[in-house]
Amino acid sequence: MTKTMKSAGRGPVTDDVTGQFEGQSGDQLVDHPGGHSGGHATVHAGPRSRGHAARRGLTAALAGLVACSVAGPGGMARAEADVDAAKAVVEAHKQIPTFAPPGAPFDAATCMAGKKILSIPVTSAIPFVAGIEEALVEAGKEVGVEIQTWQNQGNPTQWIQGVEYAVSNGFDAVGMTAGIIPSAVGPQLTMAKEAGLRVYATHHADVTNDPDPAADVNLPISYTEVGQIMAAWVIAETGGGANVLVIGSDDVLPSQPYWKSFEAELTRLDPDSKAVYFNVTVPEWATKIQTTAQSALLSDPGINYIVPLYDSMSQFILPALAITGKRGQVPIASFNGTPFVLDLVQNGDVAMDLGESLGWIARSTLDAYMRDLCGTGDVPDELYVPFLIFDESNAETAGVPADYDQGYGDAHVGGYRALWGLE
Repeated sequence: MTKTMKSAGRGPVTDDVTGQFEGQSGDQLVDHPGGHSGGHATVHAGPRSRGHAARRGLTAALAGLVACSVAGPGGMARAEADVDAAKAVVEAHKQIPTFAPPGAPFDAATCMAGKKILSIPVTSAIPFVAGIEEALVEAGKEVGVEIQTWQNQGNPTQWIQGVEYAVSNGFDAVGMTAGIIPSAVGPQLTMAKEAGLRVYATHHADVTNDPDPAADVNLPISYTEVGQIMAAWVIAETGGGANVLVIGSDDVLPSQPYWKSFEAELTRLDPDSKAVYFNVTVPEWATKIQTTAQSALLSDPGINYIVPLYDSMSQFILPALAITGKRGQVPIASFNGTPFVLDLVQNGDVAMDLGESLGWIARSTLDAYMRDLCGTGDVPDELYVPFLIFDESNAETAGVPADYDQGYGDAHVGGYRALWGLE
C-alpha cells in the first residue's frame, strides 16, 4: 500500500535532539529524494539491489527459501509461509555475529607506518557518532596509525576548517564520518585531493544511493537490509495483517531507501499488510513526532505497530501512545542500538531495537581506509557491519544500563587483527 503524506518543513539542525540522534541532519548535509519545504514525501516500490552484498542476499534468501518450501499449487505461497519466512530472518539476526574477512590479509603496520588520517564527524555532540570516533582512534593505535578527530558542533564551516587543517598539517587522508555528504564541502575536498590527500566518506548513506563523487571512497551501510529486517520482524510478531505507522526524516539521506525497502518487503511477505509513512525532519523531532503519532493513532485505530526509522524517535512516540490509551497495545520497533532505547527494550516500552556495533563500524572503516592507502586493490564499496536484534530475550546483554558496544560479541576484534597481520 502506498500513501503520500505532507512533508514537514525543512530547516537547520537545532540542539534539542542532536544529543541522541545517530545520523546526519540539516539541509546543508543531504540531497534527498522527495523532501522539499511544504511539499510531499512520496513512497514508491522497492529499492535497487547490489548483487555483491552476501549478507543482504542471505536476508532475502532466508525469506524466499522458506516461502518456496511451502508454496501451494502454481507456486503461490500460503500466508503462513510468509510468517515462517519472516521468523527465519528474525532468528538469523538474533545470533551473535561471526566474522567473515572483507578482503585479503595485508601487513597494515608496515604499509601504514608514518601515515596519519584526520576524521571529521558530522558533529561531536551526538554520543553515537562520538563513540565511532573514539573506537576509530583506538583501533588506529593497535596498528600504529595516527588518527585524529576534528571536534565540531555540526557547523559546515567547522568541517571546512577541518579539511583545511588536514591539508596544512601533512595528513595523508581525511574521512567524513557518520553523516557528512562530501559534496557539501566539495571545493575544499577538491583542494585536499590536489594536495595529495585521499578523501573518504563513511556511514553516511544507503547502498542504493549514488556514490558521492567528491570522495575517493564511499562506505555506505545497507539501510535497505535494515528495512527488510524490520519488515520481517513486524510480520513475525503480528502474524500478518500488519497496519504499520512509519515515521522517518527525509532530511537524512538514507531515509527514503530505508522506507521503500521496508514497504516493499512488508508487501512481499504479506500482501494484506500495509504501512503509512510520515516525514518529520530532524529539527522538528521534539515538537512534531508526538503530535504526528497521536493524530495517526486517533485517525486509524487499527494501527498495530509503529516503526520509527531511527530509534531516538521512540522517546517522542511513547507520550502519544499514553495519551491515546495505546501504550502496551501498539509495539515499537526501530534501528540503531542507542543505549537509552535499549534500556526501553529492557523495561518493555520498546519491543525491539536493531543494533549495530560501534567497534565493528570503526574497524570496518579503518580497514577500508588502510586498504586504499596501502593500494591493496580490494577496497570495499560499503561498510561491513552486521545487524543484531535486541528484544526482551537478550537486551540485558547490552549492559544494565546499556552501552553502545556491548552484546555483539568480539569476533570483529580478533578477526580484523588477524586480517591486518597483528596476530
